[in-house]
Amino acid sequence: MKTKILILLTVFSFSFFWSQKEHKFLDTPKLDIADLKKTKSTLKEDAPAEILYRSIHYYVKKDYEMEIKVVDRVKIYNKDKADDFLNQEIGLYESEGGREEKISNLKAYTYNLENDKMVATKVEKDSKFKSTENKRYNIVKFAFPNVKDGSVVEYSYTILSPFIHEMPKIMIEENVPIIYSEYVFDAPKELGYNINYQGSVLPKYRVVEEKMLYGADYRTYRFGYENVKAFLEENYVKNNNNYRTSLRAELNSTYIGNEFKSYSLSWEDVRKEMMKEEEFGGALKKDNLVRDLLPNEIKQIPTEIKKAEAILKFVQKNYTWDKKRGAFVDEGIKNLINTKVGNSAEINILLILLLRNAGIKANPVVLSTVDRGMLTNYLPSITSLNYLIACFGSKDKLYTLDATSKLSSINVIPPRAVNYIGYLFSEEKADQINLVNPEKSNTYLEVNAQLEKDATFEGHFTDRDTKVYAMLNSEEYDKDKEGYQKDNYKERYKFPLSNLKSGLLNDNEFETSFDFTSDTFVDGVGGKFIFNPLLFLYSKNHDFNQTEERRNPIEFISAYTKNKKVTITIPEGYKFETIPDSKKFKTEDEGIVYTYMVTQEGNKITVESNILVADSFFPKEYFPAFKQIFDAITKYEGQLVTVVKK
Repeated sequence: MKTKILILLTVFSFSFFWSQKEHKFLDTPKLDIADLKKTKSTLKEDAPAEILYRSIHYYVKKDYEMEIKVVDRVKIYNKDKADDFLNQEIGLYESEGGREEKISNLKAYTYNLENDKMVATKVEKDSKFKSTENKRYNIVKFAFPNVKDGSVVEYSYTILSPFIHEMPKIMIEENVPIIYSEYVFDAPKELGYNINYQGSVLPKYRVVEEKMLYGADYRTYRFGYENVKAFLEENYVKNNNNYRTSLRAELNSTYIGNEFKSYSLSWEDVRKEMMKEEEFGGALKKDNLVRDLLPNEIKQIPTEIKKAEAILKFVQKNYTWDKKRGAFVDEGIKNLINTKVGNSAEINILLILLLRNAGIKANPVVLSTVDRGMLTNYLPSITSLNYLIACFGSKDKLYTLDATSKLSSINVIPPRAVNYIGYLFSEEKADQINLVNPEKSNTYLEVNAQLEKDATFEGHFTDRDTKVYAMLNSEEYDKDKEGYQKDNYKERYKFPLSNLKSGLLNDNEFETSFDFTSDTFVDGVGGKFIFNPLLFLYSKNHDFNQTEERRNPIEFISAYTKNKKVTITIPEGYKFETIPDSKKFKTEDEGIVYTYMVTQEGNKITVESNILVADSFFPKEYFPAFKQIFDAITKYEGQLVTVVKK
């Protein structure tokens, strides 16, 4: 099946918006004691929180610096489920040239109702702190004190920024309801901006006009929203933020002193700019640092693919990712070689340099990770890039590599980097490439069990994963061995298990196994044993049970197969009275294929089920097919076996 490429939601032009001047923007209301008395949201009864008021104001001053004012007021109904609103982080960008964003007037309060009076608790100065994420971002963090169910938390701040070309994306929809929010963007008339709008929620109040503001001719964009319902997150979506309603402003031109300039960037412009940066283009020229790193036996491997595989393994074995993401190096390639630890750009630029040193024409692919959001071809931006991988090959066949993971291989890269598109930057040009894991990841679940005459089962279970699934499970296990086994097996299966083992196999597959004993799988009725032959591998539910109309495409980390195989031996002197029927069904294009096969040989029965999902992306129109097939799977896998005495 051909990989389907996601088409982004429409970017609207605002030429159709009319003015509604009767609404007053930038007028923060006083906190009403009635808000403190509210016990639940009227828009969503079980909402853990509700945004009462949110105002985001971008103001480009006449000296072409920008002032950003933010006010956020949130009602907390269930503090244990509202952590996203109780711990705040504010990012401040700093360029290589020393230009930086600065924050001021940060105020934060928790409001509670005590004896019918409003009591405010201030976030004190020593409760706020600043940390450095990387050379380009500083983070101001704070947490609200004295939060209870029923509290209202509020913060406000001002940022002064020299960066007026591109604003961050502002989300209009949240996971909780919004009573009122507004977005205001004011810029001098001589600066032309695009306001890129994504999503389906339109503002109730809107003003787009030219007028006198701040003592000069300005163009203003003002959008107000009331009673916005909570955004419904869906299963099998990589990043739901890609589909929320959002706004983003971008400078496209200036007309100053009778001189017109266009600032509309292309990805080729981004490539040229990054190649000038010492932390990107400069790092790619550090070939002198790697001349003596590779063993001669690797350089002498005759085929390009085998040589690339060996170089990837060399980097994975000798260098470790520090978990920091970036499209630019942080401490530099020399520091990585000396310390053996570096960020994602350093690890993969070193990989590129080593590939080149071995005669392989390799180049970087810059991208945005899944949690950061998708890149678009119509909004080129350096600030939207936060990751880098290696690539080599021809236009017809490209190979991607990412040495940040110890278990990645050629064209099997970590899911964080598989975000639809990236840009391959060579010395000559920028090319858009599709980022997918072309190989299927497989899960094999196997049970060998013996039914005893006392209606207990004893057996052995293995759970083996390949490709991306193996990578993820191995990384999760290495991070917390006890927690991994507890969450995935000990607490999941409610019966005694022993000899629990997890680990990596020689072929980079990951396996967990255990022995088990249970008397909970069999019903004894009239001298008969009745049980589901899939034992604990059967589930009454599936994740495609969404009742609301599907809004978003269906996304997986890779195409996959999941195979369940259970072999059961029954005691001597017993026989199978009934066994399940076999079945196979599929979609017309074979995007989803399912088989349920039952075979009997003497006192043994083997049940094998296999689901194939042949692609990592399906449009939302496919959802009914997934639901129908997984409903059928649940039905067929619910069939029972009856065993009786001969």
